Amino acid sequence: MVDLVYTELLKLKRSKMFLISIIGAAVAPFMVVVASYIHMKTKQPTPFIQFDELFDNTSLYTVLIIGVPLYGVVTAYLFNREYMEDTLKNLLTIPVPRTSLIMSKLLLLFMWMMMLTSVAWGLTLILGMLGRFEGLGTSLVLGSLKQFGIGGGLLFILSTPMILVTLVAKNYVPTIIFTIVITLINVMTANSEHRGLFPWAAAGDIANHTLLPTYPAEYSYVSIAATSVIGFIATLIYFKKADIQ
Repeated sequence: MVDLVYTELLKLKRSKMFLISIIGAAVAPFMVVVASYIHMKTKQPTPFIQFDELFDNTSLYTVLIIGVPLYGVVTAYLFNREYMEDTLKNLLTIPVPRTSLIMSKLLLLFMWMMMLTSVAWGLTLILGMLGRFEGLGTSLVLGSLKQFGIGGGLLFILSTPMILVTLVAKNYVPTIIFTIVITLINVMTANSEHRGLFPWAAAGDIANHTLLPTYPAEYSYVSIAATSVIGFIATLIYFKKADIQ
């Protein structure tokens, strides 16, 4: 297992996808902070924007808009690379247990996603300080770090359906389309009182403490857990039985 993770890290080291994903993670904080700064400087009377608004808005955009397609592409890259390079059949003859291969990729995916989430948080903090936004304190820094961590963790939990789509399709395109559809649903349900039932929208509400009282909070947690578990079990069953040509 450790050797598999180390091998994945070595392959990632030589990949341009890592740098591309970091650039993608920087979109939300840059967009939010710059837009907020311009808004403050151009509106009269000058609006007062606190640091906590920057973190809230960046977290919202990261989880609901930017994160789903970005992390979906990362997921597709990790789980489709051997198919694209036609090396999976050689890898499995070593032999490498299929379950161990999936688990090693899941571990690397978690590390990658949390790193990108940390990049979004860190850039928000740095850009906000450069823009001299007010209200920054130790409690806010720790609270916002927890907020981003929860959002990133929930998106990782919800990555299993994307893994399944990638393994079944053996191509990037269906996974990208799948993440676009999820993002569109997130946008369309943004003002809906029922959004807590949709797993990815519920993840955003949980991370930002904006769950609506329409349904008990347990409904949102169950929705996320069921989606993740079903996707994970289906992924293991499919990958164990799939013929590798």
